[in-house]
Amino acid sequence: MSQLEGGPPLTRSGVGKRIWDLFETDPVQFKKEVIAYFATAYPGFTVVRAKYPDIYLRDDRRQSL
Repeated sequence: MSQLEGGPPLTRSGVGKRIWDLFETDPVQFKKEVIAYFATAYPGFTVVRAKYPDIYLRDDRRQSL
């Protein structure tokens, strides 16, 4: 886990090469695909940051209780 600016710990995960290749060639599509991927793979988490090779996620599940 990691933290940004003293906030709660973040979960670190990743995506495949096909999605990372979009980072340079089509950043808008990269963002859409990362958000869609993690909406399915990690429901209740929000993508906070992408820095190769990691995607940082915030756990928002407790906020929805």
